Amino acid sequence: MAEFIYPNARLIAGVDEVGRGPLVGAVVTAAVILDPAQPITGLADSKKLSEKRRLALYDEIREKALAWSLGRAEPEEIDRLNILHATMLAMQRAVAGLAVTPDYVLIDGNRCPELPMPSAAVVKGDSLVAEISAASIIAKVTRDREMAELDVVFPQYGFAQHKGYPTAQHLAMLTEHGATPHHRRSFAPVRNALLDIEVTNLTANRAR
Repeated sequence: MAEFIYPNARLIAGVDEVGRGPLVGAVVTAAVILDPAQPITGLADSKKLSEKRRLALYDEIREKALAWSLGRAEPEEIDRLNILHATMLAMQRAVAGLAVTPDYVLIDGNRCPELPMPSAAVVKGDSLVAEISAASIIAKVTRDREMAELDVVFPQYGFAQHKGYPTAQHLAMLTEHGATPHHRRSFAPVRNALLDIEVTNLTANRAR
């Protein structure tokens, strides 16, 4: 991991999110405070790890961290607030859920939510800051599992494969089957698919 100059604080939480880009499901965030007495080797951006390695680290982080917590914003909150504000809200929830209150919070990206303690945004933090890497792993494994569960309920959409991202397969299924209750209706591909189905139904009713 590249050198990162940490702030002068004792208890530092790293925060990251997974799920800003998908068309379905919650945006999931995690906050993690690592234990210096129990170092974890191999922490990296969750997207750059194999699934097997990610799952092993997920268990190790949960076991060794001083504290970890999940936060989320549901599709209806995303539709109401927009994805950026919903993500900030989910990050606030993750930090608030920590059993140990951090002195300082490092957030992946270029902006911070409003928090009751000092914080800083770190661009590419999931590759630079061990605490943020740990948070990215916890958030990704959690959301991927939620997509696998959703896949069981709605097998035609292929959620287990594309995790809700707007792949060609997902867009085709959206056009064919419409949106599930878990889709984000404010996102253009979902909105357009719903509109197309509405127009098709209207045309069919007029033709009768």
